[in-house]
Amino acid sequence: MSNNKTRSGYGLHIQQIKTFHAAAVIIAAALLITIPVPFILRFKNRSEGERSELLRLWEAGEIEQAFNTSGEALSSQPMDYFLLTIHGFAAYQMGISQINAHDTGVFIDDCIRSLRKAMLLENAAKDGRVYYVLGKAYTYKGDAYADLAVQYLEKARSLSYDAADIPEYLGLAYAAVGDYRNSVAAFSLALEPVSGSVPPDTLLLSIARSYLALEELDAARAYLLRCIEVSPDSNTVLAARFLLVEISLKAGDSEEAENQLMTILDETGGNAEAHYRLGELYTLRGDTTRARSEWRLALRVDPAHAKTRERLNM
Repeated sequence: MSNNKTRSGYGLHIQQIKTFHAAAVIIAAALLITIPVPFILRFKNRSEGERSELLRLWEAGEIEQAFNTSGEALSSQPMDYFLLTIHGFAAYQMGISQINAHDTGVFIDDCIRSLRKAMLLENAAKDGRVYYVLGKAYTYKGDAYADLAVQYLEKARSLSYDAADIPEYLGLAYAAVGDYRNSVAAFSLALEPVSGSVPPDTLLLSIARSYLALEELDAARAYLLRCIEVSPDSNTVLAARFLLVEISLKAGDSEEAENQLMTILDETGGNAEAHYRLGELYTLRGDTTRARSEWRLALRVDPAHAKTRERLNM
């Protein structure tokens, strides 16, 4: 049961990364160039005409035009490594800049097709960038593709391609396949570059979720408390407190669970889920009067709260 909840939590975190990337690509064109430029520069002396124009477009950050130009060139040269990689990288950047999930999926699928073709060619054998972008692309395909995300991101690392965000993506992918030990190890690596500064709250929350899935409650609690301490985001703090409630109940400490729920109500000014869970807690104690009172309060906050309506037979 806890594994399902944990995995769904990682799905939400992946969505947060998608949202961040979409905004970042629109605002900062520099992000569009950082991954493959060193790789592309190796081909400058190979190409004239169309290829030179393609390089110019990429270096200028004109990703959509680079995507279209490389796509047209591939129609006559479908197994050209240079064109496949340019097109795949451009498709990835186009994908993460989309707001609509369907549009993102179309570009991501194009990225995967292009880079998988490139992998069939000899040039890909030692190029970690191809595996890096391919691994990240598979994270946008959902949990069912997490094993492939792990495979290609680990391949990129084995080729000594050390992009700063690989550990975080690996942590999410390992968690999605239920390998929480490796998930914790990857997330811990993601924290290392910011050693001595405030740790990223979402990473701390993710590490805690993996420890919870491993039933290592003390470690999970420690990371959650650290997350609450440093997080500037009220939604992240709320998620951490609800996990502390879950941990407290697993440990048989209903008083601490109640304290956390009351803290949530104090911090939020009213939360339907917290009222609902208080009602469940009072039910376990045999206090049905207080339980129904909490459920009624939950409906005042959110009249559509499904679990509460079911409890009150509405």
